[in-house]
Amino acid sequence: MGDKLRLAVGVIGNASSMLLYGAPMVVRKKSTEEFSCVPYVLSLMNCFLYTWYGLPVVSNKWENFPVVTINGLGILLELCFILIYFWFASARAKAIIMTMQKKLGILTIAVVLVFCITVVISAFVFHDHHHRKVFVGSIAVVASVAMYGSPLIVLKQVIQTKSVEFMPFYLSFFSFLASSLWMTYGLLSHDLFIA
Repeated sequence: MGDKLRLAVGVIGNASSMLLYGAPMVVRKKSTEEFSCVPYVLSLMNCFLYTWYGLPVVSNKWENFPVVTINGLGILLELCFILIYFWFASARAKAIIMTMQKKLGILTIAVVLVFCITVVISAFVFHDHHHRKVFVGSIAVVASVAMYGSPLIVLKQVIQTKSVEFMPFYLSFFSFLASSLWMTYGLLSHDLFIA
C-alpha cells in the first residue's frame, strides 16, 4: 500500500509540476509583462540537480523515477521558456535585458557550472549511494528553496506599486501546490532531500 500511495503522489506531483512549468505562458500573451527571467533560470538549476539526484548513479536503482521524469522534462521546458522570454521581451525590456545580459549570463553560467561540478564530484569522489545522495541532495535543497522563493523577487515592486499585477499568481499557486505534493512524496519515501 505504501509504495502504491508514494507512486500515486509522485504521479500527481508530476502533474502539478507540469502545471508549474507551464504557468509562465508568455506565448499566449506575446509579452513578458515585466516579469523577471530569474525564476526560470533558478528552475533550470533545480531541474538539472533533481534529474541527476533521481538517476541510478545517485539514488538507489530507480527509486526516484517520478523525480527524473518531471525534472528531465522541466530542463527542456525551462530552456524553452528562457528563449521565449528573450523573444517576447518588449523593446524597453530588451534594453534592460541588454544591460543585464552580463548578470543573466553569469547566473546561467553559474547554474551550469554548479551542476557540472556537482556531477563530477558526486560521480568520482563518492563511491556509494548514501554519500552521493547526501551531497547532491544538499545542493538540490538549496536550489529548490531558491526556485520556490524566486517569485518573491518582485515583492519590492509589488509593495512600491501596491499592486500584485507583477506577482505571477499561477506561478505562485503552482509552486505551492507542487512543493506540497513533493514534500508528501519525500516523506512517504523517507527521503528528506525531496521532502
